[in-house]
Amino acid sequence: MSEISDGIGQQFLRLTHHRHIPPSAQSQGLPQPALELPYPLAAPLVMLPDAGQVTTPPLDLRQAIEQRVTVRTYAEQPLSLAELSFLLWATQGVKEVTARPVTLRTVPSAGARHAFETYLLINRVEGLQPGLYRYVALENALLPVRMDAEIVTLLTEGCYDQRQVSGSAVTFIWAAVTERMTWRYGERGYRYLLLDAGHVCQNLYLAAEPLHCGVCAIAAYDDDVLNEALGLDGETQFVIYLASLGRRTNC
Repeated sequence: MSEISDGIGQQFLRLTHHRHIPPSAQSQGLPQPALELPYPLAAPLVMLPDAGQVTTPPLDLRQAIEQRVTVRTYAEQPLSLAELSFLLWATQGVKEVTARPVTLRTVPSAGARHAFETYLLINRVEGLQPGLYRYVALENALLPVRMDAEIVTLLTEGCYDQRQVSGSAVTFIWAAVTERMTWRYGERGYRYLLLDAGHVCQNLYLAAEPLHCGVCAIAAYDDDVLNEALGLDGETQFVIYLASLGRRTNC
C-alpha cells in the first residue's frame, strides 16, 4: 500500500479514537473552496445533451436493485453520448446552485460539499475520441485531459491489469478534492469522503440497469500511478474510487 493510502488510513484511525476535532476552516471564517476545479477559458469543451431530455427505458426500482450484479465483461456495442450524459447526471448531476453557495446534486453528500471530480476513460462512446476526460458538472460538459493512445494502457496497468478497465465502454474515476470537504468538517471530512464515494457508485449501478449496462466497482489500484496519470498531487487531490461500465453481453 502506498504512503498516500497509509496516510488516509492513519487519519481515519485517529478520528475513530478521539472525540476532539480541531476547528474547521469554515468555523474560522475562511472562504470556502470553489465548487469545481477551474479550467482554461479557451478549453475545447464537449457539450453534453441535456440529461433531462434523455429518455431511458422504464424500470421498476425494486427490479433494478434485485437484478444488480457486478459485471466485468462487456459487449463491443458503444454507448451513445446521450446515455453517457444520463449516467453523469445520475452520479454527479447538478440540479441547483444555491445562494450559500453549494450545489444540490442527484446524490447525497455531507453538508452538500460534493468534493468529487469525475474523470472518464472513454473507450467506446459515439461521437467521442477515446481518451481521458473530466466532467465539468456546472456546464454539463466534458473537458479533454489526455488524448494519447497510451492512457488506456497506463490506467489499466494502474488498476493491476484488471481487464474490465480496457474492455469497458467507459470507466468512471472519482477524484477527491479534500479541501472542499475539510473546509467544513476538518479532518473528520476524510470519513465523509469515503461515505460519499459509496453513494455515487451505487447510483451508477442503478442508473446502468435501464440502459442494459453492467458496472464493476474498483478499489484495487496503485494510488501513485493513477494520481500521476490524472495530474493529481495525491494529497490535496487523489483518486478515491473507480467503476468500469459497458453494455451487457446478454442484452
